[in-house]
Amino acid sequence: MKPDEAFDDYQKVVNADPAHVKEARDRRNVFCGAFASLPSCTEQLPSGSLARGTQRDPIHDVDLIMIFDAADHPSWDGGPGTANAALEYTRGEVKKLLGISDGTFDKKVRHTLLRNHVVKCFLDDPNDPNAFAVEVMPALRVAGGLRVPERNNDRWITVNPEYLIAEVAKRHKEWNKFAPTVRDVKAWKDYVGLDMKSLVAEVLVLNNLPHPPKFGTMTRQEALRDFFTAAASAVMSGVHDPAGLCGEIQPDLDRIAVRARLLESADLAARACAAEADGDHAHAICLWRSIFGPDFPEPPGGCAGSVSGSGTGQVAAGVAIAGAPTLIRQRPRVKEAPQG
Repeated sequence: MKPDEAFDDYQKVVNADPAHVKEARDRRNVFCGAFASLPSCTEQLPSGSLARGTQRDPIHDVDLIMIFDAADHPSWDGGPGTANAALEYTRGEVKKLLGISDGTFDKKVRHTLLRNHVVKCFLDDPNDPNAFAVEVMPALRVAGGLRVPERNNDRWITVNPEYLIAEVAKRHKEWNKFAPTVRDVKAWKDYVGLDMKSLVAEVLVLNNLPHPPKFGTMTRQEALRDFFTAAASAVMSGVHDPAGLCGEIQPDLDRIAVRARLLESADLAARACAAEADGDHAHAICLWRSIFGPDFPEPPGGCAGSVSGSGTGQVAAGVAIAGAPTLIRQRPRVKEAPQG
């Protein structure tokens, strides 16, 4: 087995099951169809990682932005209370159109909750830890983006999620391993126990993953090696909204902890690339496994050490790689997933 083959196998673990992706899209499309029946809802915009193609397994929710005609909602974005009012209006329409008991378009939604920017709509039992939800955000289109409610601060803000969707699509067209590599980095940050939002990881990759050379090729191994090194420096300045509208994505991010994990992984990745260049594929694969954990495959002869546990919250057992640092994993605090 060569490192390329090991990464192919690892990708199958990180990627969401195609059947689950289809189901998520089908459920999302039900909401699009329902809100398209409202004359005042002029656009139904898929958002989040599923829209960008960077979703990883498992899929628990999908994001949707319902863009309304400002002329039909003149009070929105007009002062105190209007952010909450827009979310309540959206929740009311969800219940009327898609409520499990008496929805007029379909009967899908069991329960709704108001969040900061979205109405979280549960299509499964909300007490199920794996319950699937569609997160619906009302918006008004303005020059340069969308105005969306921010309930916690009783205000409206301007965002541009379409910018990130377009940038990810551009990078993936340039190098067809871009979106899978985003998923790999999201899996990595969970494995090493970082309290980092998925959107932060995605923007870090967007900003720091190298572009492929004009002549020649770039492997995933080379791309990840250079990413870990570049991101370790870049993260100290914070990770900001790529559209330049909303500032730092996660102001409370422990930049020092993130930098430490990135540097550790950069060192191991450099050793892995060197081992591969020397033809020592088994050693290279074991080094990558020490970065990504036990979901990353072992070579046919195995690795002399092992990585215990199945991901987040576990501590690496002795990996028999001379001089390799041990990645210490702590269980991250669970936070509401960002709208991105």
